[in-house]
Amino acid sequence: MPGAARARQVPLLSTSAPSPAARLRGLRPDWLSDPKVWRTEVLAGLVVALALIPEAISFSIIAGVDPAIGLFASFTMAVTISVVGGRRAMISAATGAVALVIAPLNREHGFGYLVAAVILAGVFQIALGALGVAKLMRFVPRSVMVGFVNSLAILIFMAQVPEMHDVPWPVYPLLAAGLGLMVFFPKVTKVIPAPLVSIVVLTAITVAAGIAVPTVGDKGELPSSLPVPGLPDVPFTMDTLTTVAPYALAMALVGLMESLMTAKLVDDITDTRSSKTRESIGQGIANIVTGFFGGMGGCAMIGQTMINVKVSGARTRLSTFLAGAFLMVLCIVFGPVVSDIPMAALVAVMVMVCFATFDWHSIAPKTLRRLPAGEITVMVVTVACVVATHNLAVGVVAGSVTAMVIFAKRVAHVAEVTAVTDHAGGSVTYSVTGELFFASANDLVGRFDYAGDPDQVVVDLTAAHIWDASSVAALDAIETKYAQRGKTVEIIGLNKPSAQIHEKLSGELTGGH
Repeated sequence: MPGAARARQVPLLSTSAPSPAARLRGLRPDWLSDPKVWRTEVLAGLVVALALIPEAISFSIIAGVDPAIGLFASFTMAVTISVVGGRRAMISAATGAVALVIAPLNREHGFGYLVAAVILAGVFQIALGALGVAKLMRFVPRSVMVGFVNSLAILIFMAQVPEMHDVPWPVYPLLAAGLGLMVFFPKVTKVIPAPLVSIVVLTAITVAAGIAVPTVGDKGELPSSLPVPGLPDVPFTMDTLTTVAPYALAMALVGLMESLMTAKLVDDITDTRSSKTRESIGQGIANIVTGFFGGMGGCAMIGQTMINVKVSGARTRLSTFLAGAFLMVLCIVFGPVVSDIPMAALVAVMVMVCFATFDWHSIAPKTLRRLPAGEITVMVVTVACVVATHNLAVGVVAGSVTAMVIFAKRVAHVAEVTAVTDHAGGSVTYSVTGELFFASANDLVGRFDYAGDPDQVVVDLTAAHIWDASSVAALDAIETKYAQRGKTVEIIGLNKPSAQIHEKLSGELTGGH
């Protein structure tokens, strides 16, 4: 009976506990056991670090601080979020949105207040994360998400335009060469990221040929030492708190919105899930750490994240950690070499990111012909608001509100009322079908014939659902209008949630019948 013996042994083998060595292997990250993954993550981190340098310097200029401040912020944000963040492979660093928020504070009160605002913003983000603000992401419609992605690609491209305007003519062939390398090099091999090859080749050409073009070094002086922790140089008083709190709250909200939207985008690209609550709290921790190290704060960076995830193929926390670590190594150890990198090489990388990020399918004529007008409107509003304000948060909020208004208007017309009078003429039954809420309930009261109906009126809500107090108030108004004419109303067919809200609020909203 060897078959029976084997059959009896299968459950014993399948239910046995894994060995300690097996459990340890299950906890090990992929990059520790797979050399291919390790190579991908390391090279991706290097490419992102190179792309972070000019961006961080530019955002420092926007905030009105020394370039080293933005570079320190990018270093501490990336390293910290790689450990405490909820979305693997996402890059967080100094960003333009945060720089725009805190620039007025730095200009009016000084750098110490800026650092204090960064730390307080981190505290706000932790509190918001703990309160479940990440759950609000479920209310962001797909059309807003598409508009967010497309406007992001447009903003990234617009940020590169100054680097292509009023520059020496060799910039343009270098830019074309960089784009060509990134398009065709992957057809030869994907072992080395094409953006890294493009940066190295263009740098070698400009240095060897002595071509005078704008370089990374022209953006600002790179730091020569690591940041040192310390407290913000501000008086610890209530006046200081009231001064920095509005800026800190604005920074916290903008940073969280951009980070959560970027995390959702990476979820879709990688077909994996992430903890948005952990990401919210992680962003707060990263900003607190950054503030104590004298950085300008930040949030998720969509451009560098796309380089990491979509262009370079990174999928683990290692790439995020190495992006920050390599950033400091490049600045401190290889500063002179990095300073010689032509801006054309980095602009080419970012232009390629724009094309990879933009959802071209969303604007194809075939797609636009099939999409409802409301969906197109929401997408256009999102893109227009982002491009006009250069603030992704404004666009997301405007797009979401527009989507809600369109949805409410559409659903408001779904509620239907049908009257059926019995043959004897002694009663009438109104069948209400659809969703009853503030928009549809306003029209409900006018759908009844108060003067012409018989003395017995039945309102059948079997095919309806009550959502809010406005619907209960509308039903109360209907009963009141019939009662004024000496007629009685019976409401039947309420499902359990509708019955609960009706029982709780009926007669309490207008002072009784």
